[in-house]
Amino acid sequence: MAKSTEKNLNELIVEYQPQLKSFIRKRVTNKEDAEDILQDVFYQLAKAVNTAMNPIEQVSAWLYRVARNTIINKGIKKQEEAMPVYRDEDSDGAIMKELSEILFSDETTSPSPETEYLRSLVWTELENALSELSPEQREIFELTELDAIPVKEIAETTGVPVNTLLSRKHYAVLHLRKRLAGLYKDILYS
Repeated sequence: MAKSTEKNLNELIVEYQPQLKSFIRKRVTNKEDAEDILQDVFYQLAKAVNTAMNPIEQVSAWLYRVARNTIINKGIKKQEEAMPVYRDEDSDGAIMKELSEILFSDETTSPSPETEYLRSLVWTELENALSELSPEQREIFELTELDAIPVKEIAETTGVPVNTLLSRKHYAVLHLRKRLAGLYKDILYS
């Protein structure tokens, strides 16, 4: 970029930035998004100034048009990203509660054959999935979830920082969810 072009570009930015920033902020709720859009507009201006094939005749109109189009484009992208995946949280929660009751209930009466089979199946699959974890991940999962020992207590006993233990448990849970998804779907939809 030539020195005079760079100077002209800097002058344009200084001249139009406050008004353009106000224009964008009125149309965009998130401050960071507004800053990104403003940067995009001035980036487009710098590209346009560098290519003299299509000179900008009315800079003000051009800047506002680019800003408006950028806002629209970002709005469309947000809508596409924000499209929620439908999940029936209530039914998932109810089913998980039922599964937990089946797995951990201390029935005084003998359980039905179906309950006994389901319990056996889930425990077998859980044990197989746990065996695929690293020893550290398996240990923290079993201590916190099966033995109900608080993470802070485990950290004090083992000398391993709480954040490390939480990270190990997080990866264990991710693996178990992925690994047991098929069983979960079979139970749900059979």
